Amino acid sequence: MTERLADISARITGIRQLGAVVNAMKGIAAARAHMARSQVDVVDSYAATIAAAMANAIGPRTDPRENLDADSDRTGLLVFCAEQGFAGAFSERVLDSLPKDLTPETLFLIGTRGLSIIAARGITPHWAGPLPSHTNGIPKLADDATKAIYHAVESRRITQLDVVYTGWTSGRPALLRRRLFPLDLSDLPASKTDRPLTQISETALLDSLGQDYFHAQVCKAALHAFAAENEARMEAMSSAGSQIGRELEAFQAKLRRVRQEAITAEIIELGTGAAQARK
Repeated sequence: MTERLADISARITGIRQLGAVVNAMKGIAAARAHMARSQVDVVDSYAATIAAAMANAIGPRTDPRENLDADSDRTGLLVFCAEQGFAGAFSERVLDSLPKDLTPETLFLIGTRGLSIIAARGITPHWAGPLPSHTNGIPKLADDATKAIYHAVESRRITQLDVVYTGWTSGRPALLRRRLFPLDLSDLPASKTDRPLTQISETALLDSLGQDYFHAQVCKAALHAFAAENEARMEAMSSAGSQIGRELEAFQAKLRRVRQEAITAEIIELGTGAAQARK
């Protein structure tokens, strides 16, 4: 009986330690998600400023996608998955949303966890990179991704690019797919001022602004994915915490029952010994 009590007590101690780890992971994920959400607004403001500058520089213009040759259409996908585990089926949901006829040569994938899952499915992306563990590494990630994308465009591997990531819609996470390249100039805000006087050619100006705008959109998608992954981890840790709480309660009840049984057995043994001593 003593061994049973010791085993149950040890199990309770282990469960409590696991609960402390789970709570710590949940707290870290919450802090990272909050940081990413706050930075999304900053990137949105930056992108809006660039969009306004482009609108002022070019005025009304035809959507460049109308000039693409449909026969040469090769759409690349920039896909954001999870970097680490303990996020439930986060990466699986993203990868399951991709087309069944996906061409690996046009796939750009971010997230080590997602890379391992898609490799198990027999798919090797054209380019892959890790999602940083902190948001201050996202601009460098966007630099690396855009270089790989520009190289693919120059080599005619792709003619346009969509981004797939988990965003936030109506207070709930949702998978989003949006066009990144070519830039949809029709979505730019209407110019409210006369065209500015510039000292460089319109083409050079638009190329520079377009690169900054594209970089901002990649950063925005990365921040959304970073926040969504950590929110998925929070949800997974909350579920784990609830399960740990139920197991702890069950083992504590078992400990009380075994303790009571031990006390009862000891009382019976003492009573039996006293009765035999009187004979």
